[in-house]
Amino acid sequence: MALYILYESSSGYGLFEVHGLDEIGQNTEAVRSSVSDLSRFGRVVQLTAFHPSLSALDALNQINAVSEGYMSDELRSFLELNLPKVKEGKKPKFSLGVSEPKIGSCIFEATKIPCQSNEFIHELIRGVRQHFDRFIKDLKPGDLEKAQLGLAHSYSRAKVKFNVNRVDNMVIQAIFLLDTLDKDINSFAMRVREWYSWHFPELVKIVNDNYLYARVSKIIKDKSTLSEKDIPMLTEILGDEDKAREVVEAGKASMGQDLSEIDLFNVQTFAQRVMDLADYRKKLSDYLATKMSDIAPNLAALIGDMVGARLISHAGSLTNLAKCPSSTLQILGAEKALFRALKTRGNTPKYGLIFHSSFIGRASAKNKGRIARFLANKCSIASRIDCFADSSTTAFGEKLREQVEERLDFYDKGVAPRKNVDVMKEVMDSLDKKGEGEKTVEASEKKKKRKTVEKENENDKEEEKSKKKKKKSKTAEDELTTDKGHSKKKKTKSQDGE
Repeated sequence: MALYILYESSSGYGLFEVHGLDEIGQNTEAVRSSVSDLSRFGRVVQLTAFHPSLSALDALNQINAVSEGYMSDELRSFLELNLPKVKEGKKPKFSLGVSEPKIGSCIFEATKIPCQSNEFIHELIRGVRQHFDRFIKDLKPGDLEKAQLGLAHSYSRAKVKFNVNRVDNMVIQAIFLLDTLDKDINSFAMRVREWYSWHFPELVKIVNDNYLYARVSKIIKDKSTLSEKDIPMLTEILGDEDKAREVVEAGKASMGQDLSEIDLFNVQTFAQRVMDLADYRKKLSDYLATKMSDIAPNLAALIGDMVGARLISHAGSLTNLAKCPSSTLQILGAEKALFRALKTRGNTPKYGLIFHSSFIGRASAKNKGRIARFLANKCSIASRIDCFADSSTTAFGEKLREQVEERLDFYDKGVAPRKNVDVMKEVMDSLDKKGEGEKTVEASEKKKKRKTVEKENENDKEEEKSKKKKKKSKTAEDELTTDKGHSKKKKTKSQDGE
């Protein structure tokens, strides 16, 4: 049985025929030993046909198709032209060796050419890769390396730039930064409280919020300068006039020590830094919400921006999260507790990062594990829709959220929830209706545009006609004036003759 090998290189497709299979057999060790020696390997493997790439873009398209397990039209025509024809109803007397089983199955489905991919084929392809520049005689030294480098750069660049709006790395970095900012703002705010409490210790009990405390300390500066005039400004910050009056009265009777101008200046600058960090934290949370609406809209609609972002960052990417089963997603973030329970043969954890969701907090103690399992199931569905869907929509996430709400009602009141199949059908029907509505709107807009274009064309034609009429009338007038001039000249000539 004849064996052919397909090799995909950066410069094109190569088809090789393997000779002496009866002597070698499927002996991988024999091939391995002959790979390094070209004289021995050249007797076994010989070039049958070569199809060069037309351009760098063509090479990129071909390698993308191969990596995705898809057979391009160029590859199909190349194989059908150079391989023996497969007759219907008869077993083919040859087979094709390929590097990837995916492309092999695709070739077999389309052309009925039997393909194989095993260790023996991989060793043969390794030898072909090593001596490929010797098989192709027209290649100049260094051409193959340049082609490989250019294709590698363009392939990796295309993979990195694949759908820039859905790059989940930005979400991972943003949620890490949010967590560190929360820790830093908390520790810095405590430092402001301790520092300014030497000067105004009573303010700590009146203003509990860290951000408001920093703002108030920045405005008050020296407590001895507090008066009734500062009440409107303090009420604007605190939102309560009674608290503002309490701050002014406490400042008048404060037991704190006085600070020098340099000390107060340092306290004020540090309080300003804490305020700036808190403002930046708000902007970063808004940025995270917008990125989550682009990358994982259904997951964000179901479980929230923060919890969804934490799940994506812990899994490593949205694709990794979509690949996780719901049982893994349920305990994502509680790996230490899980392995400790397995080691000590104790109870395994019921939830990990999804514990921060409001659904688990609303469930009763006996139903927390059940609702965690149900929520993890819906999260895995939402993440898969976000990862593999062509268009982004929040319709699935909203309906999945309704299902979780119904499940909570079922646990509390016994109201039977809807089935998942029925809910998904509703979403698909609503999306189909929206698509039809958008199509009708687009069609009406196109009709309007056509009508306006037709009207403009008619107006242009009428203007051209009027211009032509004006030109004709002008030419007629010019002719009349020239005729009158000629007649006058003739009359003057006749009078002169007389």
